[in-house]
Amino acid sequence: MGSSGHGVAGSSRATSSLSGGVAPVDKGVDYANYFCTYAFLYHQKEMLSDRVRMDAYFNAVFENKHHFQGKTVLDVGTGSGILAIWSAQAGARKVYAVEATKMAEHAQELVKANKLQDVVEVIQGSVEDIVLPEKVDIIISEWMGYFLLRESMFDSVICARDRWLKPDGIMYPSHARMWLAPIRTKLADQKMNDFDGALDDWYNFVDEIKAHYGVDMNVLTKPYSDEQKRYYLQTSLWCNLNPNQVIGRPAILKEIDCLTATVQDILNVQATVSSSITSESTKFCGYAGWFDVHFRGNTENPAQKEIELTTEPSEEYCTHWGQTTFLLNPPLSVGAEDDLIIHFSMVRSKENHRLMEVDLGCEIRQSSGNLLQPFTNKFHIE
Repeated sequence: MGSSGHGVAGSSRATSSLSGGVAPVDKGVDYANYFCTYAFLYHQKEMLSDRVRMDAYFNAVFENKHHFQGKTVLDVGTGSGILAIWSAQAGARKVYAVEATKMAEHAQELVKANKLQDVVEVIQGSVEDIVLPEKVDIIISEWMGYFLLRESMFDSVICARDRWLKPDGIMYPSHARMWLAPIRTKLADQKMNDFDGALDDWYNFVDEIKAHYGVDMNVLTKPYSDEQKRYYLQTSLWCNLNPNQVIGRPAILKEIDCLTATVQDILNVQATVSSSITSESTKFCGYAGWFDVHFRGNTENPAQKEIELTTEPSEEYCTHWGQTTFLLNPPLSVGAEDDLIIHFSMVRSKENHRLMEVDLGCEIRQSSGNLLQPFTNKFHIE
């Protein structure tokens, strides 16, 4: 994940065909575009260096050993194998660590080095395709991508749950939420300047080609402009924001119960939420999206200590997920107590089911009662 934009948990994000009636995915293409990244140790190191991520999973497991002692565990996307190792150290009887890439070989070596080969069985393959000898008590996975659902790895976790989790089983994590808030940032102006610079460079290029080689390239100006607009102005950005850049009350876009959610539930995320500006007169430069997940156990067998992993803007810590920002061009002037009604829609890209397309509509009612012209922007999460 990290700067490459990928999710976490490990490298095994296998999807031979998606659950819930979704169209099959070409496994070779999917591997080339997605899985291959997780086969490298440098990428695993980046994720393992995320202390917020690591501490949350470590605490969730070891503060709730009663969930693991004597139990069977399935780790979906084991990557380096660390979640499987922790599960075994917490007392699991058997751990099946599934990994789609050759990172499985490194995971196997790590398991042996920690003398847990009698408990942890590393299985290389897609979780949709592998066969286990038994149902499991717990499914643990670090499946979250940028803005929670980028990468669509949760599909694989749902598939594993439906195939292998016992009726009274537990999901780690058990719940997830998506958040959105209005923000201010200099990135909006910077990206607009970058776009203008790209077009100036194109016009110079067109003039030079005509002058030196006698070919008029002007017919390509509009498609080039559209291409650059998508890149600079319509593609979401990953960044770590300071809390003082959040200028309005955050709103929950989506809540997910990992025990009951289906793929259909996450194919099209739609919400209409309200926010109010909490800062004095400032610039509304766009929106920031983030997520949190919780480890609560289940109703019959709750966590002794509930753990939260959040990727909200913070002065104290940052995660490799950061926040996903959607920038407005130009930014708008807003004031304290202005009300925002935000219409959010997120669907999967037709070209790549692991990427997302977002529509963000906004209505602003100023504290004076004046209603500004509603507007909608399209963004790509790539």
